[in-house]
Amino acid sequence: MNVARAAGQAVRHPKATIERARPTIERARRLPQILPTLRQAVGPIITGRVADWRGEYAYTLGEQAFVYGFPYIYNAQLRYDWVTQPRNPATVPYAPVNHFWHAERLLDASYRDGGCPNNDTLYSVAWVNLSDEPVILSHPDMGDRYFTFELIGITSDNFDYIGQRTTGSTAGHFALTGPGWSGDLPPDVQPLKSAPSPWIMILGRTLVSDTNDVANVRALQEQYRLTPLSLFGKPDAKVPESREVAEPIRAEDDPLGPWKTLNAMLAENPPPAHHEILLKQFAQIGVGPGLDVEDQPDVVKRSLIRAAAVGVPMLKQQILSGDWAHVVHGWRYPPPQMGRFGDDFLKRAADQSLVGISANDPAEAVYLVNFDDSDGNKLTAGGRYELHFGRDELPPVDAFWSLTVYGEDMNLIPNPADRYSIGDRTPGLKQDPDGALTISLQSKSPGEDQESNWLPTAQEGTWFVVLRMYRPRREVVDAAWECPPLNRVG
Repeated sequence: MNVARAAGQAVRHPKATIERARPTIERARRLPQILPTLRQAVGPIITGRVADWRGEYAYTLGEQAFVYGFPYIYNAQLRYDWVTQPRNPATVPYAPVNHFWHAERLLDASYRDGGCPNNDTLYSVAWVNLSDEPVILSHPDMGDRYFTFELIGITSDNFDYIGQRTTGSTAGHFALTGPGWSGDLPPDVQPLKSAPSPWIMILGRTLVSDTNDVANVRALQEQYRLTPLSLFGKPDAKVPESREVAEPIRAEDDPLGPWKTLNAMLAENPPPAHHEILLKQFAQIGVGPGLDVEDQPDVVKRSLIRAAAVGVPMLKQQILSGDWAHVVHGWRYPPPQMGRFGDDFLKRAADQSLVGISANDPAEAVYLVNFDDSDGNKLTAGGRYELHFGRDELPPVDAFWSLTVYGEDMNLIPNPADRYSIGDRTPGLKQDPDGALTISLQSKSPGEDQESNWLPTAQEGTWFVVLRMYRPRREVVDAAWECPPLNRVG
């Protein structure tokens, strides 16, 4: 269970408080020293009575601190899992620090780490430590194939890109440098923007045309390299394989665990100087680099437990609200700040980190999200829907587009057809004689003659769709191009 899900086993609203608190209390009974704290933490929600103003102040400040710090907490768990916990290395990242992990096949419903993964590219993922020296990323000549390496700071904000759009497709070497680094680079190494944190994540995507193309992409991935500057240019040098990363403290084991994890991550990745006044406020409740929440009074600790328990459900509700987006026919168009929300901490936590681990800059890719049909009703498991593009309405892109369905857990949905996306590269896709295109979205097959245009949906529970457009044209970024609505037809 990742941090998001662990923190999310809690209260959504007063009527549900007792039931949602029960699993947490049951776990706490195995930890007698924590039980009284947990009972007191949910008490104010049930009774509406405030026993101590300090506790309520700590709770309100704790909510803000949790929103601010959620990407640090979430990424601490992802880094630990992807560096130290082997599960299914073919589809789930697992590699030492400063080494690439490469997906061996396109992701399907067996991948359960959330983050709304795509089904169009093979991922290449790395956690990189720039504390001691720069690391050089190298790739071969990529021809006309779409590829990108998204460079992400510990807060989930992007700071630069390597790829077809930004640096070109010819073979190259690119320097990843940490905060404040200064020095000389080899003449054939191209500098990039400095990283905002010592630890960064690289999220690479390499386009796969079809299953027969996977081997070609795998051959390219094997030529992707990460080399510390001190070893660069030494043909026999071997990059050390370290898996030493801090282990986050799970909420199931310690209700204060998310805060202890946050404090450790803030010490490891110092926040920017202009956040000083905010961190001084958080320090009043024991949140900040080098601080220990165990030093706080019991009333403050109870409030921090409550804030962390409510934090993730609140972020999920913000995502579902669509408050962050410009809505057209139910489709959420991202704001221009997507991928680099920076000091907009709520959107950074919910709409960038929680919903997708990170988010592309709109210039690289625009993802339109839709939870509703054309009548404004939520997409249901039993419904049959159509997305109809007129001849002149197909997504305008310079790379490619695809449509994908996800369950409420932000994972791909298991289905008997083993199909998870449809797009401009889908084999056998049928267009109308006038060039129009209709895609069927439903849980059961629409019939053999229509299966080529069928995208399976959930057989139970809620679901939503994401339309991805890579290297979108200006009219997409500006929301001048309007995606047609999802029409319910049965």
